[in-house]
Parts: sequence; C-alpha cells; structure tokens
Amino acid sequence: MKRELVFCDAKGKAYNFPGLVPAGMKAGAFFTLDKAPLVRLPDASELFLLPERMPVGFDPKSGKPVALDSDPYSAKAGKPVYAVAAFIPPGYTLTHSTAYTECPGAKTLPLFAYAACVYAGGHFHVPAVRVDKDRRHDERYLQAGRVLAGIRKVKRLFPKNRLVAHLEVCARVSGCANAKNFFLGRFEAPAPASPACNARCRGCISLQPEGGDFPSTQTRITFRPHPEEIAELAVFHLERAAHPMVSFGQGCEGEPLLAARVIEKAVRLIRARTSKGCINLNTNASRPEALKRLFAAGLTHMRVSMNSVREPYYSRYYRPRGYSFKDVTRSVRAAKRCGVHVSLNYLCMPGFTDTIEESDALIAFIQKHRIDMIQWRNLNYDPIRYFKELQLRPSTSTLIGIKETIARTKKAHPPLKSGYFNPLIK
Repeated sequence: MKRELVFCDAKGKAYNFPGLVPAGMKAGAFFTLDKAPLVRLPDASELFLLPERMPVGFDPKSGKPVALDSDPYSAKAGKPVYAVAAFIPPGYTLTHSTAYTECPGAKTLPLFAYAACVYAGGHFHVPAVRVDKDRRHDERYLQAGRVLAGIRKVKRLFPKNRLVAHLEVCARVSGCANAKNFFLGRFEAPAPASPACNARCRGCISLQPEGGDFPSTQTRITFRPHPEEIAELAVFHLERAAHPMVSFGQGCEGEPLLAARVIEKAVRLIRARTSKGCINLNTNASRPEALKRLFAAGLTHMRVSMNSVREPYYSRYYRPRGYSFKDVTRSVRAAKRCGVHVSLNYLCMPGFTDTIEESDALIAFIQKHRIDMIQWRNLNYDPIRYFKELQLRPSTSTLIGIKETIARTKKAHPPLKSGYFNPLIK
C-alpha cells in the first residue's frame, strides 16, 4: 500500500497528500515511515491539529525531509496547513512522534502523546506496538448510561463518603477509566488519598503552575480521606468485582506515600474485612520506610513511575523534593525482599527510550532488582520540549527502536512481563 502524508486545514479537516512520503520524529530528527511497522488507527484514538506547526514529509525524489507550508489542494496561494498527530488508546506504545517544524513563537503542546499519523489503503495508521490486549479501558465497554447508573447506585449506598463525589467528577468530567470501572464494578478501582506531592513532575496531569505553559488535564483531590472512607469503598469493590484490584496513587492525586499513615490504616481495615483481590500502590517510591509499613499491612503490588533508570534524566523530569533516586532503588529492594510484585510504569519517549544507552541501563536495572513487569506507557509531553528541558542530545546512530527495546529486555530477563495495565489476580 502506498503511504501518504496527513495534514490538516484551519477548519480541522484532515487530508492525505501523496506528494510527500510520511515522516516520524525522534529527538527532533526526521525518519521516513515508508517501510516502518504500522498498525491501523485503533478504536478510541483521536486526531489532533497541532497549531503553529507545519507537517514534515520526505520528498520522494530527493529523499530529503521538507515542510509542507501551504495547502496543496487550495486555489488560494499560501493557505496555511497544520501537522496532525494521533492520540492512541491504552495498550499501544508509539514508536515515532509526529513530524513537524515549529513556527516562530510556537507554544508548548498540551499533555498528550503525539503519534505520527499515516494514510494508507483507505485508512489512517500509526507507528506503534501493541503491548497489551486487555480491554479494561476500552471505551466501547464504558458506556455513559451504565456509568451514570452505577454512580447513582453507589451514591445511594454511600451518601456521606467524600470519595464517591470525587470519583464521580473523575468519571464524568475527567473521563478516568478506572473511576468508570469502579462505578461499573469492574477490574481496578482508584483510591486517591493524597493532595500533596514531593515531586514536581514536568508532565504532572493534576497540578501545573499558574500561568505555566499548559494546564493540568484533571482536578487533584483537595482533601485527605479518612481510612474508613477508603476502606468502605475498597471492600465494596473487592467483594463485588471479578479479578478486583484497589489502587492508591491515581492521576488525580499527589504522591500517596505522603498519606502513608492513612493508607496503612485503610489497608488494615480492608484486610480485616476481606481477603479478596489485591491492593496496589502507584508511587514514586520515595519513602522506603513508609513502604515497609504498607507491605506489612497487606499491600501486595507496587508500580513505580520512571521516565528513565538513569539518575540525571530521572531527576530532571521528576524534580524530586526531599528524596533522591537512591531512595527509589531502596524502595524497590525493600519490596522484593517482602515478596511484593513490582512493576515499572516506564514512560516512553521515542528518541530517548529507544537509545542503546537507555536500553542497556534498563536491562541492568531490571536484572539487578528482579523487576516483575514493565508497563510500556506513552509519555504525555511535548516531544520537542522534552529533549530541551531534560538536556537530552541523543545521537540518532544509537537508536534501536521501541519494538527492539521491548524485545531486548524480554530476551535479557525472560521472567519479565510486558504490558500496559496493572496485573490483575486471575
């Protein structure tokens, strides 16, 4: 199939253009997608117009990248065009960002992952790898009517529980799939507990500085729930759902370890009432001693968020306050000694994650700490600003590709599981 560039006009209408070979971008460098592995644009994907950015493709004659600076289908000369990106659903890890050049004064892009978009055979495609076939976040199974009915039911059962009101906003306004699943009695239920954080992640989705480059994409919890409130909803979920999990450390909160005392009491209350399901913590793993208390209370799974296993790049993204990367590794070691399942929430950015240097460092980290699983998640951040702000200057000669990076880790450590979602007890 012939592959064609995709661009957008000022009204948001997307067009395919056969005059240029589609391109992807890594670390600001352009790569032809003429023969790159593609998947058909998954259901629940979205296409974005990227303002102040011109699409880039490869000239089929010269083989060089060129920017498409005007609408090739318009009779009016100089009519502007814009780059197009695809935001793909959970379960897919993108291998190339969309290719573009910025206009002078271009503003930072909002917090999404920007996959290249290609037109071929009458359909849109994206350069991506499917890493998980679990459908728990598939919007086709999260119908609004059923979610609203679930919200009404839970509100009647727990009229005084503040977490119910908070999770309703998460489900109805922020579109949080975990919140929707809680109201549907399915899979993983969120248990946000901490309004505070000890990191200043550049891509934080719940808190951004006022007047910053972009807003947060959802509302952070403004109160610290009581242990009884958490346990009430957690037990309700664990008792009624198939393969249930309750997770602390959601996108709508800060770092849950800053509420470790509350969570410890909640976990003990939960386990006093039910032995079903598993209890998980999504965390920056900044407080090893607090984690040990949680493991003793009954925490069974821990997912540690990282953009890199190399300290300089980790710290430039997370900007930790009052802890260091050494504390993170101490927490991982403590978890493994306690028999806790440890996943890495590995935030992937094409052009950095798939360098041989990062790949080798990741393999060494996995082998040293006996990591159980990697969740290959897309990092939601402007793909140009990311490299500037982290002072990254990777050479394209060291790129091995996202797909090869995933394969290398599995080959080097066969017990390792790969996926996108937290593992559920079957």
